[in-house]
Amino acid sequence: MALPQLIPSHKPTLNPNNKNSNTLSPLNPLQFLSPKPTSLHTFRRGKRTSLRCSASSFSEKHHTNPPKSNDAVELPLFPLPLVLFPGAILPLQIFEFRYRIMMHTLLQTDLRFGVIFSDAVTGAAEVGCVGEVVKHERLVDDRFFLICKGQERFRVTNLVRTKPYLVAEVTWLEDRPSGDGEEDLESLASEVETYMKDVIRLSNRLGGKPEKEVQDLRRNLFPTPFSFFVGSTFEGAPREQQALLELEDTAARLKREKETLRNTLNYLTAASAVKDVFPSS
Repeated sequence: MALPQLIPSHKPTLNPNNKNSNTLSPLNPLQFLSPKPTSLHTFRRGKRTSLRCSASSFSEKHHTNPPKSNDAVELPLFPLPLVLFPGAILPLQIFEFRYRIMMHTLLQTDLRFGVIFSDAVTGAAEVGCVGEVVKHERLVDDRFFLICKGQERFRVTNLVRTKPYLVAEVTWLEDRPSGDGEEDLESLASEVETYMKDVIRLSNRLGGKPEKEVQDLRRNLFPTPFSFFVGSTFEGAPREQQALLELEDTAARLKREKETLRNTLNYLTAASAVKDVFPSS
């Protein structure tokens, strides 16, 4: 299955040895040079910056009447070599014919489609995330530039059709109540944030950037959306991101992210010590 093209990908490459999502390898320190790691790809083509906003009631439904986990619906699927998380922003360029057909349909309906991770090794994942089109631009050659935002997670239960594009029956995923109390989740989220700040600080130092204090990363997010935010920053390690997306326990997700960040921090600390001893290396 040919995958649609993304507009320019500037994602750093993470540890190439991290082929097993159960192995929590250190992340590439270049990943964290920016204090705002989820500021995804800049959306521009030449000097073109104007985009039309698409009206959609999905955001309101998402807050006022979220789908239940046992509700089954049909959803067009968009396989991509990346993982979309709830709340994350994803810019796309649509040029392949079948996906242009899909976009024409979406723009006349509810502007939602399912993003599923797919690669040549593992194939298409069963768990994905709804992408809602929040801005779009249609060009004269019928290509589309899109800005999408991640919404609910879903699990594919049945493939309805494959042509002209994939459509599947899906059920919604929600995090189950954790055995850890609310206070423990808050404490765990704070620990993860602290590790992220330390990783960013040391990454800036190793990259020759000023070691200025990292600003608030949580931005008043509750533990569950914060865990998705953290997962979205692990760009370049899509299998690890997929494993995080599939977890249905906020505490388990935060603990896994904490372990990955701790391993990364240990790696950066060692690299920083080497740099201090051998400044020219």
